[in-house]
Amino acid sequence: MDQHDEQEFAEYFAARREAVRRTAFLLCGDWHRADDLAQTAFVALHRKWRKIRDRGALDAYVRRCVVRAVIDESRRPWRRERFVDAVPERPSADEVAESVVTREALVVGLKRVPPRQRAVLVLRFLEGLDVTAAAEALGCTEGTVKSQTARGLAALREALGDALDDLRSAS
Repeated sequence: MDQHDEQEFAEYFAARREAVRRTAFLLCGDWHRADDLAQTAFVALHRKWRKIRDRGALDAYVRRCVVRAVIDESRRPWRRERFVDAVPERPSADEVAESVVTREALVVGLKRVPPRQRAVLVLRFLEGLDVTAAAEALGCTEGTVKSQTARGLAALREALGDALDDLRSAS
């Protein structure tokens, strides 16, 4: 890569790093893993930087890299075992406001949703993508996004009820 390309990449990285990291966190529920996933996505982008002609599609490309990395990682047996067992520490009622408890419940609830459904929910409702863009990011059909959204919302509703009960009983 020439110096101009490196400069463009560095500017894009600086501008989008935190947004990509947040998306990765919402997908995996762990800031350390989110850092790793964001780094994986940016490394993949760096490798393809010269070949990407449509600079307007960079966000979609990086988002797709993150989603794929999360889903691929969730398929590894060692990760599944660890992921199921990983429950965040519960905040005490004295330390946090109700809004923080609600956000924590959302993160806990998302962790209990299967990875593919979680990816659809994060892309659709937290990243604000429509069905077509989510399907493109996930590399699947729009019908799959719709069905995974319905199943994911049902699983999240169930998980949120349990997560809120757990968090409230701890306070």
